[in-house]
Amino acid sequence: MPILQVKLSAPSSSTLSQQVAAALGELTARVLGKQPDVTVVTVDYVDPAHWLVGGRSLAGHGLTSFFLDIKVTEGTNTKDEKAAYQRQVFARLSELLGPLHPVSYVLVHDVRAEAWGYEGLTQEFRYVQRQLPAVAVDR
Repeated sequence: MPILQVKLSAPSSSTLSQQVAAALGELTARVLGKQPDVTVVTVDYVDPAHWLVGGRSLAGHGLTSFFLDIKVTEGTNTKDEKAAYQRQVFARLSELLGPLHPVSYVLVHDVRAEAWGYEGLTQEFRYVQRQLPAVAVDR
């Protein structure tokens, strides 16, 4: 049940939002093994003149950038999966946004299972609930 919040240094566009959400959803499912039906993507836009790297605006650099903040349940992905995800996100967003500034970030938060959830249930509760049928069979 990941939550993805992405900021793009581009003019606001519903078409681009759809493309970015689709690309991130596909990568999140394929690389991190997350369920698409509970994956949330929000897209915010920042004017390149107001996105500064090293004190200089992206407009001045003539490049675009992004910042992806994704939250996943702690312990559900390996370091290798997260590294592959970061590489593939950078590559895919460069296809959609054009030349990217190298200082474009992907931040993967590993959130404890008891600290978050949806529909009023924590991820820890959902995990335990999925284990109950197997425990009943073993007895």
